[in-house]
Amino acid sequence: MLKTEGLTKKYGSLKANDDICFEVAAGEIAVLLGPNGAGKSTAIKAIAGLLRFQGKIEIGGYPNKSVQAKRLLGYIPEIPTAYDLLTIDEHMQFIARAYSLGDGWENRAQELLNRLELADKTKKLGKELSKGMQQKLSICCALLSEPKLLLVDEPMVGLDPHAIKELKKILLEERAKGTAILISTHLLDSVEDLWDKTFILMDGKIAVTRTKAELMNTGESLEQLFFEITEKKDEAAS
Repeated sequence: MLKTEGLTKKYGSLKANDDICFEVAAGEIAVLLGPNGAGKSTAIKAIAGLLRFQGKIEIGGYPNKSVQAKRLLGYIPEIPTAYDLLTIDEHMQFIARAYSLGDGWENRAQELLNRLELADKTKKLGKELSKGMQQKLSICCALLSEPKLLLVDEPMVGLDPHAIKELKKILLEERAKGTAILISTHLLDSVEDLWDKTFILMDGKIAVTRTKAELMNTGESLEQLFFEITEKKDEAAS
């Protein structure tokens, strides 16, 4: 569903992403792991079509910036940005119109708002929402169109325990429906019970790729693998 080839993003002489190549299949949860500054959010934003880049990114076989690809995509950014003068209801209506959703979208919107405890706040304006409520709204907006690829950047930041629990349930349900999911995070605990495949980034490059099955065969944990890769760099630098 998602394929990147030679993804490179430069800021002047700095390569935030350096020749990144990976794939995420339908019905798979992949995780971009890495310390701060490793290039995770840059890669997510490039895939979402928000940054210029070198290389090739395809979503469902379409170039990622094409209309066909964007119709397959849902994106939950690290920093939610609600429209100040739109209510929660109006945000959902905006997404429904943008994606030309057919009959029945209202029921899905109501279900999502109920699950994330926003159903009693639908008349609140974006500027009246707390950061946590904006994050919940961002999740609802990303899921309303029933995307085939879901990009999630640091999903648990700003959420209360109930919302974290519900979001994890939703992600597992989406995977079961065949949605490809790519999560960017440096919080290992937040994805420990979710992931199928991981890409660990260091200095803009993928240092290692592992599946959960491969780690289970070696008896190594995701945490052990992460620190093995990141601490090697620290030792080399010292």
